Amino acid sequence: MPTLLIMAAGLGSRYGGNKQVDTLGPHGEILMEYSIYDACQAGFDRVVFVIRQSMKDTFHEKVGEKISRRVPVAYACQEADTLPAGFVPPEGRVKPYGTVHAVLCARHVIHEPFAVINADDYYGREAFRTMADHLRAWQGREEERLAAMVGYELRNTVSPHGSVTRGVCQVDGRHHLKAVHETMEITLRPDGTIWDQAGDAPLAPDALVSMNFWGFTPAIFPACERLLGDFLRGKAGDPLKKEYPLPVMVDTLMQEGLSVSVLPTCSTWFGVTYREDRSGVAEALQKLHENGTYPERL
Repeated sequence: MPTLLIMAAGLGSRYGGNKQVDTLGPHGEILMEYSIYDACQAGFDRVVFVIRQSMKDTFHEKVGEKISRRVPVAYACQEADTLPAGFVPPEGRVKPYGTVHAVLCARHVIHEPFAVINADDYYGREAFRTMADHLRAWQGREEERLAAMVGYELRNTVSPHGSVTRGVCQVDGRHHLKAVHETMEITLRPDGTIWDQAGDAPLAPDALVSMNFWGFTPAIFPACERLLGDFLRGKAGDPLKKEYPLPVMVDTLMQEGLSVSVLPTCSTWFGVTYREDRSGVAEALQKLHENGTYPERL
């Protein structure tokens, strides 16, 4: 059965606090509890959290103890110094190196097909069912480098409170990913149009984007280590701030021949990029309890 890997080590700098453990549900639920509930319903039978060492006690108290009563839990720590052999972070570097780094940190505790999600996003029950079915079909193929992605319409992933970064995708007629472009500063304008501010160009509202809901086999870990190492040795970017995101790595691997299935979903995504997003997310969760999507208490 597949494992769910939850990336929860982010600092939440735009949000202004540790949003991974902020209570948003009507009975104090945090957002990742809904993902874990949906994943368990879909057949995921293990959860791995990637966290910072400094979060461990708080995270265990608010999340780990409760979740471990329902499903086996494991932890991996993502720090600036948990990097490929031979690389030492520059003096002054505090934050880890992004989502590829997060996945790589779990390489010693995952040996089966797995899904990767962000801790601070809501992905929807049907999306987990679709991914779980796909991962179950990979049982026995753990040594093959296989990949899948759940795609969401761009219009459903922007925030009225500021710009967002999304992996904008090109998909062929067979639902295979052709390219994914990590696009910064995507902004919802007052007239309802969506713009790539950095490129000064409009974006199609129905364009598919990556919300970091990926599926992999353990064969992805050597590629993570190799390409993260290449990125770290590169001269581009501020050495104290640069990060290596999963969409960029996946795009590189596709150029090397990796085939990535794009999984259609009717699920609605929402998340808390900015603190101003909080009230809308809390209201949406309340409605999901009221309409019976979730029980009164998870």
